[in-house]
Amino acid sequence: QKYGYTHLSAGDLLRDERKRPGSQYGELIENYIKEGEIVPVEITISLLKRAMDQTMAANSQKNKFLIDGFPRNEDNLQGWNKTMDGKADVSFVLFFDCDNEICIGRCLERGKSSGRSDDNRESLEKRINTYLQSTKPIIDLYERMGKVRKVDASKSVDEVFEKVVQIFDKEG
Repeated sequence: QKYGYTHLSAGDLLRDERKRPGSQYGELIENYIKEGEIVPVEITISLLKRAMDQTMAANSQKNKFLIDGFPRNEDNLQGWNKTMDGKADVSFVLFFDCDNEICIGRCLERGKSSGRSDDNRESLEKRINTYLQSTKPIIDLYERMGKVRKVDASKSVDEVFEKVVQIFDKEG
């Protein structure tokens, strides 16, 4: 908020759509999430674009977005480039780097109260494999473009937040 960004979580948008009565994608989204797989790009892009359009329609000054959890694979990236070419520029990628076991432990702890169907060890291990195969190459691509801002997310919440503030102070 301090920097004028609207936070959009791809995962939250997908989970909300999954729960929306009458959603044509609800069951499909649930199956992908449960299996730790990436939801088809057409669905995710349409939800992101709709949220962005709604935000800007309500307030034309709100045209900066922090898109959380996207793109997750090559298909996502190509879909983004095709749909958003000339409409949105990626300034930088904020990459929270963290050891797998720390991530699993944190998600299992979150799972005690989150109610998320994917906060269990089996789904989390599948998600890590999906990350290594599909998402890491996208991070590497943005890294080669000089657009990755890396944060050591194994640190405390306060230390991670301090690093994020430093990045946004620099990037605007």
